[in-house]
Amino acid sequence: MNEQSSGQAASAVRSAAVTVDVPAKINPHLGVGDARADGYHALSTVYQSISLYDTITVERREEPGIELSVSGEGAGILPTCDENLAARAAKLMAIYGGVEPAVRLHLNKRIPVAGGLAGGSADAAAALVACSRLWGIEIGDAELHRLAAGLGSDVPFCLKGGTAVGSGRGEELRHVDSLGTWHWVVATTDMQISTPECFKEVDRLREDGIGRFSSDVEPIVQAFEAGVGAEELAHLLVNDMEAAAVSLRPQLASLMHGGLAEGALAAHVSGSGPTVLFLASDMKHSVALARRLRMRGGARSIHLARGPVPGPAA
Repeated sequence: MNEQSSGQAASAVRSAAVTVDVPAKINPHLGVGDARADGYHALSTVYQSISLYDTITVERREEPGIELSVSGEGAGILPTCDENLAARAAKLMAIYGGVEPAVRLHLNKRIPVAGGLAGGSADAAAALVACSRLWGIEIGDAELHRLAAGLGSDVPFCLKGGTAVGSGRGEELRHVDSLGTWHWVVATTDMQISTPECFKEVDRLREDGIGRFSSDVEPIVQAFEAGVGAEELAHLLVNDMEAAAVSLRPQLASLMHGGLAEGALAAHVSGSGPTVLFLASDMKHSVALARRLRMRGGARSIHLARGPVPGPAA
């Protein structure tokens, strides 16, 4: 997309339906500072998108309004009203473009729900892109970023994907040119940890002298830029929320130790959890590791993924 922005619908013929794939997000580095006056915590993080995708399809319908349906992960659980971030994104794009929304959204979800992989934010990013294409709305990168930031801290990154440094509350981005590809085994669980719950536990542990703000992202940024091997990257993974997640759900420790015992180079809680990422040395290693983890048990599902991959607006 170019930088020239316009809130008006383009004169070109509009599509009848648009389908967009959007990847999950991980945080190889997640530094969490103290709570700010606005209630958010200062973040110093590195995002990377991985090849675990949700798919959103938007199509026109006769009746005005936004209709949303969900299949796959979270079907029957996720809201299908304005509480869903994808529906809110569609409404926001309609307001921006001056369009009367009469649209049907369908989410085919493969990104685990409430797993620290930004599935909801990814769906919102995909909805922004899909609806702008469906309605022929011309919108530049800067305006698209602004709309995304209004929906949530992770949404701007989910638009572009790849690798980026995030600051502020995570919405201020600096792109990182990654030269390599890294392979992950993604283990989901039946546990749930809400992000606010995990941040609250971070604060509680800090009051007891446990944990600190890992603000320096440069070591892992330089590693990505240099395309280092997985063995070196394993020593650079940081998550200031990991201790809080394990404190809230001690079963995570058993899952992490099990993966390490099966040969993972590193075990890393994704965001606020409860999904656990296991770093593999290459694709062959990731396939073998996934097989051993399935045989070992303890996880709800096991997925293979690589990163970085581009987002829907890249």
